[in-house]
Amino acid sequence: MAQTDERERVKARIKALTERTVARGCTEAEAMAAAEMVGRLLERYALTMQEVDVREEPCVQVEVPIGGLRRRPIDLCTPAIARFCDCRVWLARGEAGAHYVFFGFATDTRLAAYLFSVIERAMRSELQTFRRQTPALVGVVLRAASTSFQQGMAGRIAERLETMHAEREATVAAALSSGTALIVMRHQVVEDAFRASKVRLQSSGGITLRRNAAYRAGRVAGDRINLARPLGANATARLV
Repeated sequence: MAQTDERERVKARIKALTERTVARGCTEAEAMAAAEMVGRLLERYALTMQEVDVREEPCVQVEVPIGGLRRRPIDLCTPAIARFCDCRVWLARGEAGAHYVFFGFATDTRLAAYLFSVIERAMRSELQTFRRQTPALVGVVLRAASTSFQQGMAGRIAERLETMHAEREATVAAALSSGTALIVMRHQVVEDAFRASKVRLQSSGGITLRRNAAYRAGRVAGDRINLARPLGANATARLV
């Protein structure tokens, strides 16, 4: 099979897998399994790309609605999701509410949006477990503890994504005959396209963290989320 045909097949498979969501009727386990396969295919796609493909592939924007206008704990790991997927990201606000915009190659932005939804779902599920396990917390105390828990979880997931991104870059660079040149070029194409889009970003305020027991419990939960892909038939399931 020609490399061009192989790349198109991989891209079509990535698109199909990112449509396997809980909202579309999949179970959470099925959605996580699809995320694992997307990670494998993304790496495979990167290894089959050539310099001409990188220069000619257009950059796109993918919007992820978040509802409302207020900052949320998942904001702490959204930049890491974007870096892991080699995208730029920003928060846009409109009459219909706020949404994140992921900017980059089509395969990368699709993975970023999908990974965001998987992590968001996992954070909601883990928060429900935390609340069941802490029945003594009620009212204002429960709301504060819930926020701290989610912040801890998002922070830990961000750390893991940053580490995994660095490891993947090293793996792909070692496998490519051109070394790191192709990786650098991919990043530069995205940056050039972003500047050409003339999007102007403004800095937003930071999130106040309360590093208490709930925050630490959230970090432990962040370690439980399956973010890596299988390395072999007998390996533990991981996304990348």
